[in-house]
Amino acid sequence: MNGKMAKLYCVILIGILLISSGVVLAQANDEGLEITAYVREISYGDYLANYQDKARPELNLIVPAINYSSTDMNVEIVSNFEGYVGDVLLTEESGYVEWEIEIEEAGLYNFALKYFPIEGRGVAIERELSINGARPFAGTTYLRFPRIWGDEGPFRVDSLGNEVRPRQVEKPDWQEVPFTDYLGYYSEPYLFYLEEGVNKIRLTSRMEPMAIAYLRIYQHQSPVSYDELAAEYDKLGYKETKGVFVKVQGEEAVVRSDSTLFAIADHGDPTVEPYSATVTRLNTIGGYRWAQAGQTITWHIDVPEEGLYKIGIKAKQDQKIGAQSMRRLYINNQVPFAEVDAIPFQYSSYYNVNVLGDPTTEEPYLFYLQKGTNELKLEVVLGETAQILNEVEERLYELNTIYRRILMITSNTPDPMRSYELDKRIPAVIEYIGEQAKGFEDLVDQMVAATGSIGEHTELLSRQARLLNRMYSDHEEIPGLLKEFGDSLGALGTWLINTREQPLQIDYIVVASPEQSMPRGTPTFWQSLKHEISSLFASFTRDYDSIGDMETNIEIAGDVEPLTVWIGSGRDQAQILKQMIDDTFLPEHGIPVKLQLVPDLSQLLIRALIAGTGPDVAIGLQVGDPVNFGLRGALYNLAEFDDFDEVMQRFMPSSIVPFSYRENVWAIAAQQSFPVMFYRIDVLTELGLDIPKTWDDIYRMLPTLQKHEMTVGIGPDMFQTMLYQRGQLMYKPDGVETNLDSEVAIQTFKELTDLFTLYDLLITFNAENRFKVGEMPIVITDIGLYNRLSVFAPELRGEWGFDLVPGTVQPDGTISHVVASSPSGTAVNQVGVGGPATAIMSTAKNKEHAWEFIKWWTSTETQVRFGRELESLMGAAARYPTSNVEAFKQLPWSLEERTKLLKQWEWIEGTLEVPGGYYTSRMFDWAFRSVVVELKPVRETLMKYNTDINYELMLKRREFGLETSMDEISEEHIEQFWSRFTHIKPPQADNK
Repeated sequence: MNGKMAKLYCVILIGILLISSGVVLAQANDEGLEITAYVREISYGDYLANYQDKARPELNLIVPAINYSSTDMNVEIVSNFEGYVGDVLLTEESGYVEWEIEIEEAGLYNFALKYFPIEGRGVAIERELSINGARPFAGTTYLRFPRIWGDEGPFRVDSLGNEVRPRQVEKPDWQEVPFTDYLGYYSEPYLFYLEEGVNKIRLTSRMEPMAIAYLRIYQHQSPVSYDELAAEYDKLGYKETKGVFVKVQGEEAVVRSDSTLFAIADHGDPTVEPYSATVTRLNTIGGYRWAQAGQTITWHIDVPEEGLYKIGIKAKQDQKIGAQSMRRLYINNQVPFAEVDAIPFQYSSYYNVNVLGDPTTEEPYLFYLQKGTNELKLEVVLGETAQILNEVEERLYELNTIYRRILMITSNTPDPMRSYELDKRIPAVIEYIGEQAKGFEDLVDQMVAATGSIGEHTELLSRQARLLNRMYSDHEEIPGLLKEFGDSLGALGTWLINTREQPLQIDYIVVASPEQSMPRGTPTFWQSLKHEISSLFASFTRDYDSIGDMETNIEIAGDVEPLTVWIGSGRDQAQILKQMIDDTFLPEHGIPVKLQLVPDLSQLLIRALIAGTGPDVAIGLQVGDPVNFGLRGALYNLAEFDDFDEVMQRFMPSSIVPFSYRENVWAIAAQQSFPVMFYRIDVLTELGLDIPKTWDDIYRMLPTLQKHEMTVGIGPDMFQTMLYQRGQLMYKPDGVETNLDSEVAIQTFKELTDLFTLYDLLITFNAENRFKVGEMPIVITDIGLYNRLSVFAPELRGEWGFDLVPGTVQPDGTISHVVASSPSGTAVNQVGVGGPATAIMSTAKNKEHAWEFIKWWTSTETQVRFGRELESLMGAAARYPTSNVEAFKQLPWSLEERTKLLKQWEWIEGTLEVPGGYYTSRMFDWAFRSVVVELKPVRETLMKYNTDINYELMLKRREFGLETSMDEISEEHIEQFWSRFTHIKPPQADNK
């Protein structure tokens, strides 16, 4: 009987498995008919293909900006604005302007805008274009109109003999700029299809104000060939000049399109002009900063007579082995002929004088220059690789979609013993993998044809093709290749960014008569030997960490001792600060400052204070340092200054919470960052999910995400945020004990750990990579991720956004979006907020002078300049998170981004640093891992570790002579404690 029953059970079990397997197969097969349900906005290439047979009628129509038909912004019509003769339209950074334009013949046309960059936040102006109520294609969401930058003045020399670059300042002027692809994938201006009759053309502001003179609708003319131009020269009677040799140094560029394109020093080549092996000479321009498509540098060339000249450019491309960098040449704002539309500069570890000429015959091209000043401009272009890179970017996005589709079936940890039958479940995806493999093979051939070589720039594409072929030819192997496939997508994204970059460093430009010989670009043996010997001796005498003083005409009283300021950051930041001190602080206050760059500031400061050799002011203390040092009497209480409360109006109240204890405020936060919620628009749309507003929304979407083997990126550091949203703090007043034994804290801890035990959220993860491939379409992390995605994920532009951190619904129906903040990065503390801190040492000789320095350093003007200078030096990925609210508003965020960030910032609550608080972070992390990893009970585990935390808090309080029980805490100290918080209020009766 038992045997029969066992057989029956087996038959039933097999039937259930077959039925359930059949259901899954049917569902998966239906889902596999489409790679994705999400449809991206049409690309420019597809848009152009739709209109490839349309006419391109001749037209040159000027549409005055003042003739707009509708707008929702406060526009202003101004006459003769900034040298423009006539009326212009001043437009704001939000809203739209629309024109109704009569077109006689339907067809494809180019657009250009005559504009003046009104002073704003120092970034490129952005507009969105729509025609007849719709965006034509994806690229019209981000039309960029550059600003013009240049040196504020001549180079200066510091007390060490080093040249110091001047500030980069705007030098605005009227420009006519065509509507183009700012990524450089399309070398010619965009074409737009206009219907016969009235067309509505609308420009919507995305970033920065501008003055508009007119919109021009025209037909772009491609440059003729050199042979055609030479024949035209003959007809016009242009003659070759004689005996003229003009050299212009690269660093003497008059204007550039980006503030990052300033003069730089090259110590490593004895042929650069001017040269020095011992001190800094700003002797070149460009380098790795001059690498993005569309960036331009302009020089003025003065020649004694009109006629034909040859041009040589002494340049070095030593950043990309085996690759070439491309530049487009403009002379007096025109590309002379087709051959200089994309000039290649080959890889070399040395400078070479590149004479522009025919690569086959090596005959130099001759350029017509007028007598006097001529403008020579070089623009970064992608050349023949442009369309290859465009296709790689599109394929990368598609491969990410394929990866997610496979992940939905196999998970990110496939069972090696299981057959997933992917060919039956997602046949369309398998076929698409084969198409992608063939596509990457074609891309390799195209890249070889474009560059003329096989190397690092083609190897990764070849590897991608081989991997896809393996996946296509044997689908059973796909689960085992999933990790390699995912890694390859990250590598492909990095390859795309690196290959798009076209770095070039220029020493000088020569314009000469055809018979003149060009100088040698590479060093001789004896030059190299002398250089190496000089550099060796200089290494023994030169102090590379010193920051020299600038000569000033400021009279300083003899009894004014200089302030000693230590800064714990990079040399670039220190150099910017030193220049600002000399430019503004010293002239305004007459207080000299000795700035010293101190790596590992916190550790060295402890030793210096013990030895009595510490500074007056320290910039860059970590978040736990002020309370730690202050309780030991090492820092001065900034609240003692009469105007302290007035200065604090610059900041959000949360910024000083980590640096305060009782009546003491031992530091000011110069920087403050905070978390937001990032989301993938495309993935959520594909899954039919809305952007979550509350934690309840997160819980509701998790089953759908997990069904598709996706998840949410939330770290254990969200505990305090979740606790704050329930109206409770981590500590009782004065930090005498924690609140971790409260029922609210226990339930919050359970809710947090349930996310990891029940929903399998990852404890640690690479937010950037998982967000990019779509495994985590929701990630809650620091706003710094925005900068990295903007720069390093071009394939996702328009497919992601950010919003407030999910909130908790309150009893009255409102939603609390409170976020706990602190930059310590521990399990308890939210990552990224509160510091680094700026403090005055208790041993400072002149505390009033030190306070004047801190007020200057944290002022709006100083923080705006420092942030802009830092971003101009290091790029958008290094955007400065100033804590000064008004300064933050002037940083280069778009209006939409700035509005969201300010809204989240208002919800920030600071995280207290209390005596012994370091132990809270450690014990909480152990409690969290005990529950999540070892599956120990929630309540008992948290109570156990809370006892240990409270014991350590008591020991530390005894060490500092503080009360050890709530009964001993004064009402004054309780009121001071609660005064630090904005959204969290004390209980009705706070039992002592």
